[in-house]
Amino acid sequence: MTSRQWGDIDASALAGVTGVLTDIDDTLTRDGIVEPDARAALLRLRGAGVPVIAITGRPMGWSEPFVRNGTLDAIVAENGAVALFREQGAVRIEYAQDAATRRANARRLQQVARRVLHDVPGSTLARDSGGRVTDIAVDHSEFASLDALTIERVVAIMRGEGMHATVSSIHINGWFGEHSKLSGARWIVRRLLRRDVDAELTRWVYVGDSTNDQAMFAHFPLSVGVANLMRFAAELTVWPAYITRGERGAGFAEVADALIATRQRR
Repeated sequence: MTSRQWGDIDASALAGVTGVLTDIDDTLTRDGIVEPDARAALLRLRGAGVPVIAITGRPMGWSEPFVRNGTLDAIVAENGAVALFREQGAVRIEYAQDAATRRANARRLQQVARRVLHDVPGSTLARDSGGRVTDIAVDHSEFASLDALTIERVVAIMRGEGMHATVSSIHINGWFGEHSKLSGARWIVRRLLRRDVDAELTRWVYVGDSTNDQAMFAHFPLSVGVANLMRFAAELTVWPAYITRGERGAGFAEVADALIATRQRR
């Protein structure tokens, strides 16, 4: 492990931060519900003028209420495939793939899902699958329990079918296309704020909790894992720069408080 404690970060490293990118499940939530500490932290960040954009593997249908009720400024769902944000008082939904591609992929996704369920005993699709439009998700820790070897088998089938596959804290996600959490972050920041994430990497903090956050941990110098990331210590090959003392919402609140305190000292 190479992560430093978030509490030890020098305030000068946060002086230029203008936005937060965050995972949702087990970073802001517990059992699918945003924890009170995280909800309060999101409100404080909004009051301080710091935009918060979530990048998640959760589906479009599951994500929409979080944008509609104002919990989050915007969400990129399904690992970079769907952007949801408020525009003129309504939730706007945009896709990384055109309609024809989504229709063609939908048939392939169904075929792979059937193969996984047939070939991997005990596998079940995630309960939020009805809200998915560009991927499939197999539950391994939300309402079902799969061991590490079974998870690896599901991932192998997905990748053998030409899919990208990642493992979050609760699901195994598979999709066709080159989108990812990182491409989704680039897309939404450009779309909403007309800014280039890659040109200002030290101005963004990324917060996550699982192995599917590793590409983001590697890309953002100010990457943070909430403490429950340690659940995946044996599987991690890329660690965030920092790790919080608190888990889930409490950890996210630590990040928010440090950012707000730095802005108040300006």
